[in-house]
Amino acid sequence: MIVATKPLDALLPVASLGKPAPKAPDVQDGGFLDAMKQALTTTTRMQSESGRLNREVTFGNPTVGLEETMLAGVKSNIAFQATLQTRNRVVQAYTDVMNMQV
Repeated sequence: MIVATKPLDALLPVASLGKPAPKAPDVQDGGFLDAMKQALTTTTRMQSESGRLNREVTFGNPTVGLEETMLAGVKSNIAFQATLQTRNRVVQAYTDVMNMQV
């Protein structure tokens, strides 16, 4: 079987091959503080949804699928890790600024 592809097709993002990737919610002129609040709210919401789905699967609810539950858990874990890394970098930047000699 011969498949003809262009050499640079492998470099295109997968999302551009089908439908366009969804954009992140816009922060309305609030700056970094509002962006962090929004990220924390989203992370909290994802973790709550993951916990709820876990309980539903544990109790044997037939309307909740295991795949959906696992996907929600992975999404909430990724959101938490991103939030944690952002916090670590902000703390490190603050420490660097405070240690600068004037």
